[in-house]
Amino acid sequence: MEPEMILNEAAKTGNTGFMLLATSLVMLMTPGLAFFYGGLATKRNILGIMIQSFVSLGVTTVLWFIAGYSLCFSGTGAIIGDLDKAFLNGVDLNSVYAGNGKIPELVFFLYQMMFAIITPALITGAFVGRVTFKSYLLFLIVWQVLVYYPFVHMVWGGGLLAQWGVLDFAGGIVVHATAGFAALASVFYVGSRTDKDSTPNSIPLVAIGTGLLWFGWYGFNAGSELSVDNITVQAFANTDVAASFATVTWLIIEWSKSRKPKFIGLLTGAVAGLATITPAAGFVPLWAAAVIGIIAGLVCYYAVSLKNKLGWDDALDVWGVHGVGGVLGTILLGVFATSTINPAIVNEGLIYGDATFFFKQLIAVIGASAYAFIFTYLMLALINYITPVRVSESDEMIGLDTSLHGEQAYDSGSM
Repeated sequence: MEPEMILNEAAKTGNTGFMLLATSLVMLMTPGLAFFYGGLATKRNILGIMIQSFVSLGVTTVLWFIAGYSLCFSGTGAIIGDLDKAFLNGVDLNSVYAGNGKIPELVFFLYQMMFAIITPALITGAFVGRVTFKSYLLFLIVWQVLVYYPFVHMVWGGGLLAQWGVLDFAGGIVVHATAGFAALASVFYVGSRTDKDSTPNSIPLVAIGTGLLWFGWYGFNAGSELSVDNITVQAFANTDVAASFATVTWLIIEWSKSRKPKFIGLLTGAVAGLATITPAAGFVPLWAAAVIGIIAGLVCYYAVSLKNKLGWDDALDVWGVHGVGGVLGTILLGVFATSTINPAIVNEGLIYGDATFFFKQLIAVIGASAYAFIFTYLMLALINYITPVRVSESDEMIGLDTSLHGEQAYDSGSM
């Protein structure tokens, strides 16, 4: 075998191994999210919120295999793909992902599936303790088909936004903006909790969830390069730096206001930084990631404060952290992007004197957020005609763990 051929095969093997690891890391984020939300929920709603994350592992995988992958990554449609690859038609162990020619297509299928699993699960934190499980299952299916799949195709599948020059390294638009504004729409439709005076049942559980999310986010962002190269390293480093600066920023702000360093605030700041750097991770220098982290801590903190002042009952701050973070990161990508980091940048960011890319990012993320908000609201109204979306007041007061699932997270004699 020629030395060049041996080198190419070794590179493919290395890329495949790395992407399988990244896929596993992203998969771990969904249980991490379940722990994060489960710890923030009241004791009577722990299982009710955790099952909404875990059920996505099953339902979304089935959807992705049947038609989701094909609708996202086949065909030449501007908005949505086609069904040429439904049931993985034409994809076998010898199929190579055409996007870069460096990994098997089956690996790409699995990697993107993990993104599809966690995205609708993010929304659930907004309506914890208020939504029936049957309506959530319908929502989980329909939301992906009508909101998530179109944006995956438009941004990552060669559709309308990709053709226009919009970039999103790992999901600022596709994941966080759409999920965050869908969460806000669900809050407006479902309404406030009957008892809003609730405190987290387990801050250590929130900490475990945050640790798993942060760990998994390296696969989420660095893995989005879909191979191992300098951009992979850049995305990995940017992820950690932005998260760290956001963590410290949120901690300082809350400490100065409450006169006490709050652990929940520190953990929330970390997630805000991770969400905000996501669209820019492979496109900006390390110093810009630090700036993005600081801005994320500031803006997301005050977004959550604004939500509280306005009385929006987004129980676990999905909009303030993921929605605002995704929008903010996408806009800041338009500010700091540079081709010296990633040659995919055609027009430099705003600070380099070119406003073209900035305005494309701004328009795209505003449009995506508005679309997700409107369609989610209408979708919930439609689902409500089929089956009630909101639980009864008595079920809500009892708690969904008992009233819907007939289980309890803890023995009655504990905690």
